[in-house]
Amino acid sequence: MFGFFLPKMNKKVVMAFSGGVDSSVASLILKNKGFEVVGVFMRLTNSPETEKRAKSLAKEINIPLVVFDFRNDFKKKIINYFIDEYKKGITPNPCVLCNKEIKFGLFLKEALKMKPDFVSTGHYAKILKKDNFFHLYLSKDDKKDQSYFLWRLNQKQLKKVIFPLGDYKKEEIKEIAKKNKLSSFNFKESQEVCFAKEANDVFLKKNIKKKKGNIIDKKGKIIGSHEGVYFYTIGQRKGIGLSGGPYWVTNKNIKKNELIVSNNEKDLFRKEVFFKKANWITIRPDFPARVKAKIRYGHIPAYGILSKNKIIFDKGQRAITKGQSIVFYNRKEVIGGGIIN
Repeated sequence: MFGFFLPKMNKKVVMAFSGGVDSSVASLILKNKGFEVVGVFMRLTNSPETEKRAKSLAKEINIPLVVFDFRNDFKKKIINYFIDEYKKGITPNPCVLCNKEIKFGLFLKEALKMKPDFVSTGHYAKILKKDNFFHLYLSKDDKKDQSYFLWRLNQKQLKKVIFPLGDYKKEEIKEIAKKNKLSSFNFKESQEVCFAKEANDVFLKKNIKKKKGNIIDKKGKIIGSHEGVYFYTIGQRKGIGLSGGPYWVTNKNIKKNELIVSNNEKDLFRKEVFFKKANWITIRPDFPARVKAKIRYGHIPAYGILSKNKIIFDKGQRAITKGQSIVFYNRKEVIGGGIIN
């Protein structure tokens, strides 16, 4: 069993090749199984060192490497989106949008011009074909699984994609890299927000003007001040700057530039979540449906009753945040998702 729909060998595969351990070992796995692998480095930001490392690593594996320059598109569609959403008081997930617009949008489109049989990435996820549909599943590695970020994929995309790492754990991938003497085996992991070289709030303060406002409690009493509601997220405790806490951010009022906090952590829990821009990977489920759902990456999936544009969890979930992706599962299958609103 492999973490991808296993076609006949001797096929051409175009691999999204970042120069990290995941994409390099994924390339090696495919090559060792008889695929003709062509690597593609996506130039997303000005990072000559990373590009140089990728080119060196491709030589180690003995595969050709070409470069797609997506810097302008990445800035417009991902970085600017990230900043603009925070200005609206929304906490976006740029990785979900990047997978849709860049990796399985622009990259897939350009890669297919090279006439490959398949396109591949180093994601930890599985694609399996059954009942004439391509289904998306969790990977073997529960901790590293990246299916959460892929809920916006469709059948046309899944048909052309294979994920070689779906049946491996991260430790196994590192061991393969070490065993094959790949220089990537001890590379540092890339950050979740790849274009921000510092903490989110530091990055945002460089791109959004500070705007002082009031911090209020749930009764509306002013208890402090802040430099801009954009720089805070729901559930945040540290960095609020209030004495006599702990305090948690429970809401933001963009129009009034008010940050709402509570010293009772229970105020962060809610059962009902509304969402928009739903995508169903195979067919839309019959509503109401009992499913598991994640409200952010790293959240432990929880049971609830799903309807057209909302889910009611069995138990309250902590810090449900506007702009984050909510992803729905049937056991180990990703059935779809939406944007929390």
